[in-house]
Amino acid sequence: MSDEGQQKGVLLSGEGNVAVRIKLEREARGWSTNALSDRLNEAGFEMNPSAVWRIENGKRRINLDEAIGFAEVFGIDLRNLVGPPQLAAQARAMELIDAVVDSFRETQRANAAYTKARDHLDAYLADHPDIREEADVMVSNAMAEASTKHLLETYGPPPGEHRDADADDEV
Repeated sequence: MSDEGQQKGVLLSGEGNVAVRIKLEREARGWSTNALSDRLNEAGFEMNPSAVWRIENGKRRINLDEAIGFAEVFGIDLRNLVGPPQLAAQARAMELIDAVVDSFRETQRANAAYTKARDHLDAYLADHPDIREEADVMVSNAMAEASTKHLLETYGPPPGEHRDADADDEV
C-alpha cells in the first residue's frame, strides 16, 4: 500500500495518527509551526519550528516525551492525540469513546473481583458444607435485592405497577 493510501485510511499507525493530529490541532488554532514551537518551548519541551514541520509531514519520528508535550500544549489527553484523526477531530466523540472504554475496564475489574470473592466463598463453603445452603440463599437474596434496586432506579417501576408516594404518606 502506498503512503498516500495509508494516510487516507481510518486507522493509521499511532505515529501516523500523531503527525496528522498535530497538524490538525495546530491549524484549528490558527498557529504557525513557529507559534507551536514557541508554546512547546515555553512548556519545557524543546522543539524548533523545522522539527514541528518534519513531524507533521512524516519526515521525522516523534518520541514519547514530545508526544506528551504536544498533548499538554493542545490541552488534550495523550490517548486522544494518538487516536484516529477522523475521530479525534470530534472531541466529544473521543470523550465518549474514552468513557465507554474506561467503563468497560471498570466492568472487567469488577468481574474479576466478583469471581475472586465467589471463589473464596466457595472454597470456604467447601470446608463448611453445613452452612452452604444458608450462605447461598443469603448471597442470592442480596444479589436479587441489589438487582431490583438498580432496575427500579434505572427504569422505574414496571408498567402497571405505579406506586403513589403521596397515597402511602396519607395512610
